[in-house]
Amino acid sequence: MDGNGRWAESRSLPVAAGHRAGTRALRRTVEASIDLGVRSLAVYAFSTENWSRSQDEVEALMEIFSETIERELPDLARQGVHVRFIGRRDRAPAELLARMEALEAETVSNTRLQLWIAFDYGGRAELIEAARRIVESGAAAEDVDEALVSAHLYEPGMPDPDLLIRASGELRISNFLLWQLAYAELVFVDTLWPDFGERELRGALEEYASRRRRFGGR
Repeated sequence: MDGNGRWAESRSLPVAAGHRAGTRALRRTVEASIDLGVRSLAVYAFSTENWSRSQDEVEALMEIFSETIERELPDLARQGVHVRFIGRRDRAPAELLARMEALEAETVSNTRLQLWIAFDYGGRAELIEAARRIVESGAAAEDVDEALVSAHLYEPGMPDPDLLIRASGELRISNFLLWQLAYAELVFVDTLWPDFGERELRGALEEYASRRRRFGGR
């Protein structure tokens, strides 16, 4: 979900305004996903690298995350969305962490859409943590395979994505789901995230549907 800062800058607004506009785009996109029959949606909300931003921006983001959980996500929960957070949890502010855990508990029985929110997440960090857990488990070298690695990721129950959509015209995956994206189709759109919605999502899905997935075969 990229382009919040550029969206705000183009309107001579503070960066926080772009991030707040981004939360509204998230809600639009989740509701559009429900309408279009998507069953699992993962979004990249805050990366391990985002901690390097200015203290003011990081503090604003933490506040906006709390606001989003309090104001935006409960209505999505009433629409049948099951929310899970993936990534590290030890660096989140205590109040935000409590809200994250409460939302997960409140939506655990929802089945209409699985919403995975990557917070304090990095693909390399996830793989390093998985390797550490495998070593700590005492697994023999000959037992290490794809299934074992997958079982030690942050959320083994999250399905591998069929499609990655990158907003804002950037042509990279930025350390997102490095293991899980091995055979995903990639669609890049120029739209900045705060302007993203059903039209862009539908267009990406149509592009995906036009492709033939071979998974290394012919």
